[in-house]
Amino acid sequence: MRTRLSVILVGLATIVPMLVGFGFDAATADHVEPVGPGLVTIELDMRYSRFDQNELHVYEGTLVRFVVHNSDPIHHELIVGPQAVHDKHEHGHDKSHPPVPGEVGVNAGDTGLTMYRFDEVGSVLYACHAPGHFQYGMTGQVVVHPLPVP
Repeated sequence: MRTRLSVILVGLATIVPMLVGFGFDAATADHVEPVGPGLVTIELDMRYSRFDQNELHVYEGTLVRFVVHNSDPIHHELIVGPQAVHDKHEHGHDKSHPPVPGEVGVNAGDTGLTMYRFDEVGSVLYACHAPGHFQYGMTGQVVVHPLPVP
């Protein structure tokens, strides 16, 4: 009986720290440190009519230079901004975009560049509004975090 109790205690002493460590790793694995503030560059790749990242994290006051690589054989675009901007683009499609912050059209196999400043805490949508692409799920969000308190 005493040997059996010893085996159980040794087993628990071995397993419990591993489980606690795994729980800690699992709890922190989803934590993403925001980038910024100031000027930062974020690269996005478009492939199979999807963005390679569907969630980005920045601090408020961050100016993001988006470098957008289109690895697909078709035209895509990156539109970043409030809902009104997305509503406008969803009802019409421009093959090219004038230099407007947060908007860039990218031809097949090409790279585009746009910039957008994230000044308000919250969530900002980015998407491709080429016909049917938004409905297909070619979207993502930028989560804007408050600046850390020193």
